[in-house]
Amino acid sequence: MVQRMTNRSLRLFIGLFVCISSLIFAQDNQKPLQKDPYFTPKTVPQKNTPPPEKVKHIHSDELRKDPAKYDGNNYFTGNVQFEHQGSLLNADLVIVYEGQNFVKAIGNVKLQNADGSVITADEMEYDGNTQRGIARKNVVLTDPKGTVIKTETMYYDRVSNQAYYNTGGTINDGKSTTYSKSATYFLATRTIDLSGRVKIEDAQYILEGDNVVQNQNTNIVNINGPTTIINKKNPKNRIVTDKGNYNTNTKEAFLYKNSKVFYNDKILTGDEMYYNQLTGFGKATGNVTLDDPNEKRWIKGGYGEIFEKKDSAMMTKNPYAVKALEKDSMYFAAEKIISFQKPDSSDATVKKSFLRAFRKGRFYKSNAQGRADSIAFNETDGVLHMYREPILWSNGKQVTGNKIEAYFNTQKENIDSLKVIGNAFAISKVDSLNMKDEFNQVKGKLMTVYYGEGNNIREAKVIGNAQAITYSDDENTQTKKKERIGISVSTCGIIDAIFEEKALYVVECNIGAASDTFPMSMIEPSKRKFPDFNWNTKDRILKWQDILVDSPNYPEIKYESDTTLYDSAQKVIEDEKAKEEAKKPKRVRK
Repeated sequence: MVQRMTNRSLRLFIGLFVCISSLIFAQDNQKPLQKDPYFTPKTVPQKNTPPPEKVKHIHSDELRKDPAKYDGNNYFTGNVQFEHQGSLLNADLVIVYEGQNFVKAIGNVKLQNADGSVITADEMEYDGNTQRGIARKNVVLTDPKGTVIKTETMYYDRVSNQAYYNTGGTINDGKSTTYSKSATYFLATRTIDLSGRVKIEDAQYILEGDNVVQNQNTNIVNINGPTTIINKKNPKNRIVTDKGNYNTNTKEAFLYKNSKVFYNDKILTGDEMYYNQLTGFGKATGNVTLDDPNEKRWIKGGYGEIFEKKDSAMMTKNPYAVKALEKDSMYFAAEKIISFQKPDSSDATVKKSFLRAFRKGRFYKSNAQGRADSIAFNETDGVLHMYREPILWSNGKQVTGNKIEAYFNTQKENIDSLKVIGNAFAISKVDSLNMKDEFNQVKGKLMTVYYGEGNNIREAKVIGNAQAITYSDDENTQTKKKERIGISVSTCGIIDAIFEEKALYVVECNIGAASDTFPMSMIEPSKRKFPDFNWNTKDRILKWQDILVDSPNYPEIKYESDTTLYDSAQKVIEDEKAKEEAKKPKRVRK
């Protein structure tokens, strides 16, 4: 009997020993805690630093410990709540790693921070020593002002008050939604540093770019990489830049590098730019270009403004415009250039384009160049108006008046005709190959000039006080060479004159016609030109670059005045007068 009890006690002792040994073995073989490298401090704690505050257990329905679960660490279940330096952590289950001051929360995790921000997730790890946490699965961060960040993995640092993700996420502030691969949210300043490809979308616009910083307080986006801001209603209207600021509330963009504003099929560029997408007003400074591909025209200058809703633009600071044509481009310059479009009066669906050059306007085309105080060009219809002291040069001929209108054939890209209103005056060099002071001239109140073959001035019709001074030549029957007959002076109500290479022929002289031809020996030099004659070679535009300055200021050409025949005739007359005077008896006083 005693022996039987002894054996039973021995077996019980051996079983208890095995159980205790197994438990001790299990505890001795717990797997060490594998923390994410994010929890490892980058700086070494200073000496005499007080120990970190422990993560405190506030409430739970049950405390458990199972060697087979959670590496044998204590875990709390049921309405679990922990606290650490003013932040509350709630979850279905929390595992406590006592020696590490480290907890892991699972299920309906909620971290409510002292600053009012809240993070929810399926799982979360928190290190009381570094005050850092990692939330995983269905992570949502809500800041005190309602900005909501959603991602799959979020790193949170309570010391620096930063949240970070690199698994892709969305940020919603109630007005816009931001999509990014990675982001760092600075909760104190409510700024979000977004790296990689970023998309910010609201009801009206989409911003897509690389490396931007979004401020949730000011709703200003700092742009630090290639970025496009697109109008959702009209995707062709967009902003492109490499650096700038964009206010998502007011839709104002401040652009500083490689920037372009696309609007109404036009493109504005400049070194620094401003554009308001709501008002449609924009401005640019430094190397400004306004390109209109539909009109094949661009304007350059130092400062420019655009008005999208009026479909107009203005350029100053040495502006010039280029109208690219298939055969022969046109160039314009002035102190200010304005371009705009407006509906055709006869068809509202058709827009016409206009160009204005104000103050010291200049233009260049290979077969016509001009200057005036202001120039207005209807690009669609091909009508050019020149106001205030206009002067137009065309293949060696000069036309002036109070106002000049030039009519272009938009198909052939040539000038068809000119209309000169008030004090019309046309001048042509008799022979452009010599330096003789000889000029054909026709003038009057109104003049219509027609172009012919080779796009040269062919005919001039003058109405009202029409006058002409023309040099007349005839062919010598023996030498077959042209010889100067003299100069014709015509005065008529209406003159129709034909220009040829070296001549101007008056083919019609109607209404009060009076025409006389004077031999070269009989017309004095002062009568060979009208009193208001002004052949301008100093300001004449010879190449397109000449429009870039107020005047090319060429040396004034000095022509040779040939008065040999007249002087000889006058000498003969003077000699005859002297002879006659010599024959007269001289009175002698007594």
